[in-house]
Amino acid sequence: MSISIHHLSAGNASRWAVRQDGEWGELDASLADLLALPLDQARAVVEAAAREARGDMPGDRALPPVDRQEVWAAGVTYLRSRDGRQEESGHGSLYDHVYVSDRPEIFFKSSPWRVVGDRDAVGIRVDSGWDVPEPEVGLVLNAAGDVFGYTLGNDMSSRAIEGENPLYLPQAKIYDRSCALGPAIVPSWAIDPDTIQIGMRVLREGREAYAGATSTSAMARGFTDLAGWLFRALSFPAGVVLLTGTGIVPEAEFTTRPGDTIEITSAALGTLTNPVVAVGDATGGQRRP
Repeated sequence: MSISIHHLSAGNASRWAVRQDGEWGELDASLADLLALPLDQARAVVEAAAREARGDMPGDRALPPVDRQEVWAAGVTYLRSRDGRQEESGHGSLYDHVYVSDRPEIFFKSSPWRVVGDRDAVGIRVDSGWDVPEPEVGLVLNAAGDVFGYTLGNDMSSRAIEGENPLYLPQAKIYDRSCALGPAIVPSWAIDPDTIQIGMRVLREGREAYAGATSTSAMARGFTDLAGWLFRALSFPAGVVLLTGTGIVPEAEFTTRPGDTIEITSAALGTLTNPVVAVGDATGGQRRP
């Protein structure tokens, strides 16, 4: 049995629905409503909607699987991610320390209104020049910090900006169209989180320019550990999405370009597809004489 939770456009509004074994049921609750509930109560609401699933849902456009949730992210949770940061930076020991330390790297990634969904365009900064997608598993956490579900995420990043100085991390990570989520949320009770396989392809002019794969079994940190650190001094009454780091880092010679298409695929979580566009103003940050 397969089950997933979808955010769909409905005219000028939006709605949430459950898809189970190819059939659709309306959810009489928003994601914020569900994440404000204890996990067992939220599960009961989802399963009740799934039992009423009938036929096809009208062809509404898919939206990102968030409504009022911020997106946060963890870094250097895979060995390959640590190595990638050392490749791009003159501060390699800093990333080595984060990889082995008790406290993880956790940073703010996106406001909900900045998140793009499946088939929407993701961005690379025009003032960068070395940019990569970072395919990740996203934890959909309720107000109590429990894992309600999982989704795919793309943490678009400027390796040039972060590599220049680690203090530039917010500019490397947080900008318009830098965060994609989707295509849906798979409930936590429907999946084994220890062995989620993730693959990524970057297509350029119809050809594969890059491909890689990893598994959550290669993570140095557990999901509940990362969630616990996020909630240590922060509250999220409407829930939150936490991206858990990437184990797929292209070689130093590779950069994403406008016109590319990024496909992130997981047998458990679906496929998140995004074309790439340039965003920003390359001259807007120049110092005045």
